[in-house]
Amino acid sequence: MIRDAEPRDVAAITAVYADAVTNGTGTWETAPPDAPEMGRRLGQITGAGYPWLVAEGEGGVLGYGYAGPFRGRAAYDWSVEDTVYVAADARGRGVGLALLEALIARCEARGYRQMVAVLGDADGPSRGLHERAGFEARGRLPGFGYKHGRWLDLLLMQRALGAGAGTPPGQIGRGEAG
Repeated sequence: MIRDAEPRDVAAITAVYADAVTNGTGTWETAPPDAPEMGRRLGQITGAGYPWLVAEGEGGVLGYGYAGPFRGRAAYDWSVEDTVYVAADARGRGVGLALLEALIARCEARGYRQMVAVLGDADGPSRGLHERAGFEARGRLPGFGYKHGRWLDLLLMQRALGAGAGTPPGQIGRGEAG
């Protein structure tokens, strides 16, 4: 089940992300944030009107995903950046794709026109996930980050939402889409 994240999910979200920080290369944070910090991030994203979702199964939260601003300038108001993390024991079961597709639908319904994925490991599993959801690679920055004893390439991927750049946007502002 995909649903809106709630404050009660912060501990599970924190645990999922801590594993990604500690063992993965999808995020370039090197120290896992604590629950109060993850709660602050959840409040910041949802307080600005962006979606933050969790995938819930019999074992609790299986993963989470959210969309937020890509950059802080007004011309970017129609673009969002996605983030998706799945618990280690839930990977390979379609949880990531379900979260990403739900995020895409939420952002389209709010009038956003482009979604960007900034992948911390250009050749990691997130690339395939985003390709399955219709994203295309747009740029690769070689040796852009260093984690777990190796240089990593950063990959930018993009997917049009709704009419994309085919028509002018509506009359919404950052985080006020509806």
